Amino acid sequence: MYGIKVVLKYLLGTDKANRNFRVYRDDTFVVSYPRSGNTWTRFLIANLVYPQENVSFLNIEKLIPDTSSQSSRALLRTPRPRIIKTHCYFDHRYRKTIYIVRDPRDVVLSNYDFQRKYRQIEDGYPLDRYVDDFVSGRLVSADWGTWRENVASWVYTRGQEKDFLLVRYEDLLDDTVSELGRIAQFLGADASDSNLRRAVELSSADRMRKLEKQEEDNWIATKNRRKDIPFVGKAKSGGWKMNLPAECVQQIESAWGDVMNHLGYRCVTQEALQTT
Repeated sequence: MYGIKVVLKYLLGTDKANRNFRVYRDDTFVVSYPRSGNTWTRFLIANLVYPQENVSFLNIEKLIPDTSSQSSRALLRTPRPRIIKTHCYFDHRYRKTIYIVRDPRDVVLSNYDFQRKYRQIEDGYPLDRYVDDFVSGRLVSADWGTWRENVASWVYTRGQEKDFLLVRYEDLLDDTVSELGRIAQFLGADASDSNLRRAVELSSADRMRKLEKQEEDNWIATKNRRKDIPFVGKAKSGGWKMNLPAECVQQIESAWGDVMNHLGYRCVTQEALQTT
């Protein structure tokens, strides 16, 4: 019975591709743990490589499809060479990969708001309990692993290879044009200053927020979701310093400090212990 249901969903195009789709050698993957800047990066790349398109939430799934929202058949229909977005942990089939990483102390706060938007948790869900769920892998995103498992599976496996590009969300915020230039060179796209600046302008947080308000009832990720919590966040880094309790910071750093240090995210708990 299970097999019949799987086949029917595939034939009807109602399945979600996730990890179960055909991968081609000329595919490029844009990968991250959830709430790490993947949607913004998709817009940047789409505006970069499809200058003839008016990129919006209404066509982003066509231009750079998401494996967690698109069917296997939809991915097969996507013209090659494909650029595909995913949150999957390491998959050896993904030969050319752009991996976006973000400070997990900011990720957890963004994810907390995201799950409230999706009504997966109540507004009053205790933040310290949520952080414990986040670190322990009890979130609904558990299929993608914890932040540490997802990030480490890519960075430690592919970090030194030429077909792997690591992009820190914080660096993308600080110097978007320069970081997008690295992405353009990796993709073999037009890396001229005019093309880069055009893509950055069209992918600004303000413009994306405006598009979200106009198109939220029609985009698969925001349709039938809460309207009072935006999908496009504050587009800032370091919010955890003001909004994340010290005990939550300590829990994240204690669990994942080795990977955070490797990626240049200072662990303030460790520094405090060393100075006492």
